[in-house]
Amino acid sequence: MEVCGTAMDLKQLRALVTVVEVGSVTRAAELLHLVQPAVTRQIKALEDELGVALFERTRTGMRATEAGTSLAERARRALTELERARAELIPAAGVVTGIVTLGLLESSADLLAEPLVARLSRDHPGIELRLQTAYSGYLQRWLDEGDLDLSLLYNLTSSPSLNVTPLVRERLWIAAPPDEDLRQDAPVPFAGLAGRQLVLPATGHGLRILIDAGARRAGVALRSTVNTNSMALQKKLARAGHGWTILPAVGLVEELAAGTLCAAPLGEPEVWRSVVLARPRTGRVPAAVDVVAHELNRQVRAAVTGNRWPSAELV
Repeated sequence: MEVCGTAMDLKQLRALVTVVEVGSVTRAAELLHLVQPAVTRQIKALEDELGVALFERTRTGMRATEAGTSLAERARRALTELERARAELIPAAGVVTGIVTLGLLESSADLLAEPLVARLSRDHPGIELRLQTAYSGYLQRWLDEGDLDLSLLYNLTSSPSLNVTPLVRERLWIAAPPDEDLRQDAPVPFAGLAGRQLVLPATGHGLRILIDAGARRAGVALRSTVNTNSMALQKKLARAGHGWTILPAVGLVEELAAGTLCAAPLGEPEVWRSVVLARPRTGRVPAAVDVVAHELNRQVRAAVTGNRWPSAELV
């Protein structure tokens, strides 16, 4: 790897990435099975070659500079590609191998992650699956930057940089403590939310945009007492009685089964989101990525047809 006339080696790049991730040379040395002076020398060699400081040394540890963060991001991708190439180039006969980094929407992870991992472990043990969960905006950015091989996203119909396959559409639901007696067969109109305390996704979040658009169509002003970018926190605050909350139905499966929340679809107007599978348009698609995409699609269909994904429709 040549940068600005320098000749970096893999040991130096691994040391850089590890120190950035853990913030400590001592801890990085433990993870890399090296002595601390060796890691320090590798970092110092990089800084000497580049002529810039990659870290600020503080009493609490090592904090990456802007240059250190930028180089670590690129080094991480380079190391991942090398690991992927190694896995693909030395496969057992007839076995699909490789590293696949998959993004799952936070709301869908509890429903899809475990059965997906179980199926891949059974049928394709040569694939190393790396899961990332986040909101759709973060996942799309990571796809564009090359940090993900494929990802679930929502409300994306097309993109110059991504191939998009529609999978499912689902309604947003209102959730509340069990004593509110919301019923899955009795949709709650937006007008029924007027004046209620609500725990909502943060302004600018994709779900919040859908919610606000529905409220405008209904002519209702929503009153949010708390805004958060955490789905888990939305549900926790709703369970504690701090307000009703609005989420995709798939994000409420465990709470409904356990009886810790009750819920009903939003209505008048109904609010739907579409879930898609997105992959970068450029570059060769490794066989392992195709396998994971196929299996993820199968798990989504199984969840919908098996009535484990409430109010969802296959596209």
